[in-house]
Amino acid sequence: MSRQATHNLACRVAMLAAVLLVAVGARGERIKDIVDIQGIRSNPLWGYGLVVGLAGTGDDSAASRRALANTLRRSGLVLDPKDVATKSIASVLVTTELPAFSRRGTSIDVSLSVIGDATSLQGGTLLMTPLLGADGQVYAVAQGPVSVGGFAAGGDNATVTKNHTTVGRIPGGATIECEEIAEFVENGMVTLQLRNADFTTAEQIARAVTAEVGADATAVDAATIRVEIPRDMPRRELSAFVDRMGAIQVQVDLPALVVINARTGTIVVGENVGISMVAISHGNLSIVTQEKDFVSQPAPFSDTGDTATVRRTEIEAHEEGGALQVIPKQVSVSELARALNAMGLTPRDLISIFEALRQAGALQAQLKIM
Repeated sequence: MSRQATHNLACRVAMLAAVLLVAVGARGERIKDIVDIQGIRSNPLWGYGLVVGLAGTGDDSAASRRALANTLRRSGLVLDPKDVATKSIASVLVTTELPAFSRRGTSIDVSLSVIGDATSLQGGTLLMTPLLGADGQVYAVAQGPVSVGGFAAGGDNATVTKNHTTVGRIPGGATIECEEIAEFVENGMVTLQLRNADFTTAEQIARAVTAEVGADATAVDAATIRVEIPRDMPRRELSAFVDRMGAIQVQVDLPALVVINARTGTIVVGENVGISMVAISHGNLSIVTQEKDFVSQPAPFSDTGDTATVRRTEIEAHEEGGALQVIPKQVSVSELARALNAMGLTPRDLISIFEALRQAGALQAQLKIM
């Protein structure tokens, strides 16, 4: 290949790379990924249930025996709670979420949690359990074999346990008996709720929706955008309208924020974080203390003195020198990371530096410590 051809190929590759960088930089986030539609939400359900069939890992409480006796009494079998075998049953709380658009007869997953002294739900079966909503109404009924993501085994002097055996699940274990269909249109409007409130992002969403789908959208506040549905739109086209609106891409404006988890040494720096020009010097001081024993004895052929053991303390101090580093005003997170990494700092050092920068007024961002 000639030199000219090589030069042309290099130019084309550079142009393609530039176009890709611009495309990536211009790419935003879909509205459906950053908002929730008001009115579309799940509802928590719960119920008290009994798990039977346990191989000696159940609880020995009077409440569990009494609950099983009451259950059998409804079937016409009258038993005294004292006659019910122990360690084969367990009292559990059954919880789940009723989806927003669930229909009667739909199956949903349920979770079970032991509320007694049972050690494992492995191999058990949940008896029929009504699941109640916050209003006390029965919305679903759960029943079925319990799946536990672990095991527990042992003898008199040792046990082996993997994962959490007192919590289990039943995939598709509950059947919906009462529908709770979500209503997301109110007074001819759909309300979008930003998950991370921001005035700039809310305004960008309102402008994009107005331009793309031809609907009048207004940013009410930093977290609420109201979209007016066209009056001539048929009801059957409402889902398609919400789908087109959710597929619109917008640029999300991130706040200047630095999040620090001092327990794990984790640092997350936002895209818009900036640092004013400062000079940083950071050094470590370590002190090592050692306790050593040595024998003290009198001089040879001495008539006085006794041999004794004496403890001696040795202290050494090491201080690592820290050169004064000038950090220029940063314009991007990558440049900020390169400047701090060039100093060879550990996460613990960076935490101390960010806190010092905030005190000096040089950190142009909010510092949040977890």
